[in-house]
Amino acid sequence: MKSAEMAVVAVSLCVLVGIVFVCEIARRATLNLLTGKRRDCGIYAAEIISTIQLCACSHELKLLSEDAPEIALSFTYVITVVHALTFRGATGNPTATLERYWCDSLGGACALRRTACQFAAAVAAGLAMRRAWALGFSDLHARHERSGFACASPLANVHLLEAVAVELACAFVVHAVVTFTRGVEEKYRVHAVAAVITTVVYAGGSTTGAVFNPALALSAQFPCSGSTFAKNSLVYWLGPVLGVACSLLLFNKVILAFTAKSTTHKDQNLHAVQKKRN
Repeated sequence: MKSAEMAVVAVSLCVLVGIVFVCEIARRATLNLLTGKRRDCGIYAAEIISTIQLCACSHELKLLSEDAPEIALSFTYVITVVHALTFRGATGNPTATLERYWCDSLGGACALRRTACQFAAAVAAGLAMRRAWALGFSDLHARHERSGFACASPLANVHLLEAVAVELACAFVVHAVVTFTRGVEEKYRVHAVAAVITTVVYAGGSTTGAVFNPALALSAQFPCSGSTFAKNSLVYWLGPVLGVACSLLLFNKVILAFTAKSTTHKDQNLHAVQKKRN
């Protein structure tokens, strides 16, 4: 690795650490300030702070991938583990909030407010990162600032159905892993989920960016040239929602019903055998 590239990577690493550090301080402060009757507000404050952390780090990693894609991918794994360990119940992803609503663990009004917080925080993170890049901490930041923070959409040369399918598949796979690992000890689970997310980003990154998060997409992909708002909405909003819906339908309905039917059949056979013996 050249010294110039090492300097860029070092600065990006410092930016990522700084984002997590500032957001963690903000989280701890809100926990101490929002107590008693204001405790419910802490839920929304946590969503805002965690979504800002997620989106700001993703912006930096997306920019770093232009100069050092392999290192950016490695950082994706590490920062995903950090997110999982620091979010404290927040998701930073509207599809995860929608899943909780579908599973009746969140009320409609609460889910709507959380989603609004996530989208607002995602936009704020994008604006904040532009301010940070304008400071020119590294040559990469300076070049991005000189280009007017321009970016090219990965959807420019991708067919709509292919792009929707990729985002759907990414969301489906990640949600399936999250569902399957719920019984695993947290210190192992975060690494399993992070490894899958990193693999999904590697596999689908060149096609759509592998965002599978509507709020993050609004911040990171919608401002880019080469695609329309309608196409972005179908790919980055509808795709992940369909992916999570398919995962819920498969694992919470189809497989559950099949398992229940199989268990009932076994019980009936066992009862018949016992009856013959008697």
